[in-house]
Amino acid sequence: MKIIIQFTELCVLVALERSTVVSSFSTPKLLSTRTLSSPTIPPTQLFSTNDQQAGNTVKDTEVAAAAGNKNDGSNGTKQKKIELFIPVSFDEMVKEASSAMEDAYAAGIVRQTVRILLPRSPDNDQLGRYYEDDADINGRIAESILVPPDETWQGGIMQLYRAASITCQGILRRYSRNVGGGVVPRLREDRSIDETGVDGMGLWMSEGSSSSDDVCCFVQPSQETVKSIEDISKGAGRDRLVVIMNPQWRITDDALDSASRSEGVFGNLASFLGGKGGSIRRLEELGFESTYIIEGYVCKGGNIRLLKRFDSAWNVFAENDAGTDYIPVGTLDTRPTYQDVDKMLDDKGITLKYARDMGLAPKL
Repeated sequence: MKIIIQFTELCVLVALERSTVVSSFSTPKLLSTRTLSSPTIPPTQLFSTNDQQAGNTVKDTEVAAAAGNKNDGSNGTKQKKIELFIPVSFDEMVKEASSAMEDAYAAGIVRQTVRILLPRSPDNDQLGRYYEDDADINGRIAESILVPPDETWQGGIMQLYRAASITCQGILRRYSRNVGGGVVPRLREDRSIDETGVDGMGLWMSEGSSSSDDVCCFVQPSQETVKSIEDISKGAGRDRLVVIMNPQWRITDDALDSASRSEGVFGNLASFLGGKGGSIRRLEELGFESTYIIEGYVCKGGNIRLLKRFDSAWNVFAENDAGTDYIPVGTLDTRPTYQDVDKMLDDKGITLKYARDMGLAPKL
């Protein structure tokens, strides 16, 4: 009787939270990183080679702690101080994501999850105009803006995949720039994990001078690709880096996701119906950790960005009215809710954007 009651509750949750259930498909066996038949992608200048041009989201400064400081117990040792801010260009995004991946790898994290903003033409919000990666790519990247992977992308999941693939290539090239004596890494794309060809998923691999330098990056994987992620992760061993970039499941949980995290028949049924709890649990068992996360949404009419590195708290930023930079408004150890962000803005005296635009409140 208890199982019947739980099943009834689950059906109600499904009806309220989701009108459709993602269809599953069998994941094909992926080829090893050294036997892919996909063509090698030739090097393309995707970002500036001048580090000073790109700027730095993570400004690392080594601070010598005062000798004999009893509060931190550092005894004069040097500690790394991390200052975070939101990247506003493609170059900055590539540099900071790869830097976070490098720092996490040095800290022993070889299974990483990255969520980033994607480059898009600033006029993409005009109906019928799309950002395409094969039309004067270098020029368009230089002019692009960074946008969260949300419903504002008119081209849907495949447009997101094209933008994510460009960003992935840039990150992998920068991450592997010092591998093999400075030799440019070879990049390979494997779309076999996307059986339909239109679900916007792919696997990018960076091949260094030896197999130990290889990096695998799953771009926009869905829950149906977790088996492939498991296979690649087990084959990569303990030293090679495996990355998940912009997975298609959300960070936050809906009712079905929460139910799928429970044990037993109830949790298994919720996972079968699309809850991500089971998939997240399998990835956690593989050791996947969030390395560099940027999220974005609108609060009080203005753009908000949430930023977190593996070694930092959650940082909240608000876009200034000129749209040229982001202002820090607060931090939290746990992911801030919408209500938390709203309160941070109130505490900073940041009002509704329309009021600022009309001159009824100070500009941000």
